[in-house]
Amino acid sequence: MTQGIIFNIQKYSIHDGPGIRTTVFLKGCPLECWWCHNPESQKVKQQFIFWHNKCIGCMDCEKVCPERAISFNKNGFYNDKSKCKFCEKCAEICPSGALELVGKKSSLDDVIKEVEKDRVFYEQSGGGVTFSGGEPLVQIDFLDSLLCASKQKGLHTAVDTSGYTSWGNIERIKDKVDLFLYDIKHMDDEKHKIYTGVSNQLILENLKKLALDGKKIWVRVPIIPSINDDDLNIQRTCEYISSLNLRDVFILPYHNIAVDKYKRLNMGYRISDIQVPKDELMKKIADIFKGYGFNVKIGG
Repeated sequence: MTQGIIFNIQKYSIHDGPGIRTTVFLKGCPLECWWCHNPESQKVKQQFIFWHNKCIGCMDCEKVCPERAISFNKNGFYNDKSKCKFCEKCAEICPSGALELVGKKSSLDDVIKEVEKDRVFYEQSGGGVTFSGGEPLVQIDFLDSLLCASKQKGLHTAVDTSGYTSWGNIERIKDKVDLFLYDIKHMDDEKHKIYTGVSNQLILENLKKLALDGKKIWVRVPIIPSINDDDLNIQRTCEYISSLNLRDVFILPYHNIAVDKYKRLNMGYRISDIQVPKDELMKKIADIFKGYGFNVKIGG
């Protein structure tokens, strides 16, 4: 597939694989994690973010909208999503940048051309390109095309995945991926369903198959206080990863910097009362992982 929907291309990324990288974020995710820091990534379709504090009330967006999807009422700006065709005319004319389109239809050539601009940094640092999301395997045809083109260009490739996809999808791309960044969010299946909306069985089984296939995998574990930071869950996570003979683990402390995004997307944020984990907790968890012989890094 030569076209897909992305919502960001992040240059000089140093937390999504080895070396200096470019991370391409694809839209769409089958999970709805309570702590998701990219809520704009969950839906494959394009969306608008409206920045209330930037709006100057000029109403140019209303005047230019060919579908008459935009109006202003007593509460201010209103966008009728049933009418909007995402033509971008409103965002283009907005003088203050109050309207932002999230999700750009991008061609394979355009993405690869952008990735290749930083080739010199990849070569000097041992970096490359990482495909993330959302869940990049939601757009499997586009992801496959991107990986094929990246390998043809001689680029190191990484895929950041939740693992929640069919094994057929993973099997289709696995030999074009130099490194998998693989999330484990919770070992308790019922709690996993509560906090992500899906079972963890497929995720764990796919990880096992990838490990048995000898693929290079960095396991990433988000640490969400009161949700998955208890000793039992951490120990069960260690035991499962250890059983697969994987050795590289990254524990990622929860942060709440995305709260504002939820407001602007009219989405509810379900863990607003949870605090960022303290350094002492992260060190304690890191020590548990180290006790099982893992190479552990906090963050990244």
